[in-house]
Amino acid sequence: MKRGTTFFLKAALILIGLPVLVLSIVGFIWLMRNPANPNYDQLLYPIIIGMYVSAIPFFIALYQAFKLLTYIDRNQAFSDLSVKALKTIKFCALVICGLYVMILPFVFGVAQMDDAPGLILVGMIPVFASFVITVFAAVLQRLLQEAIDIKKENDLIV
Repeated sequence: MKRGTTFFLKAALILIGLPVLVLSIVGFIWLMRNPANPNYDQLLYPIIIGMYVSAIPFFIALYQAFKLLTYIDRNQAFSDLSVKALKTIKFCALVICGLYVMILPFVFGVAQMDDAPGLILVGMIPVFASFVITVFAAVLQRLLQEAIDIKKENDLIV
């Protein structure tokens, strides 16, 4: 693969990660200065804590995707390292999905208090997005592992 393509993808990963990092830092500072309304704090703080906890597997998955692109640059795409990176990405996406499923009851409570039923659909977007990433990474991991196994068999024959 051409180096320019992976460079573009690496830049895209950085552009995805930077706003999340900046918003996490700025949001945390803003939240310390402006606490939530006491009527909502029992519902909002678990949501915010869940969002901050989900940032950890998010950045781990971004790092693993960056490593995967590095393996592609080094022509090591069909290696056990790539399979391991995809497995980690799959696990991180599954953790994020689980965290946002645990947050959904609190989102439901805020939607009930605010009489905003559309908020539940907005709260389900990260669940579905991370689930799709989990399935996609699992399929890629299985295909890559099968390709590696076929390559090993062919190397033994020759």
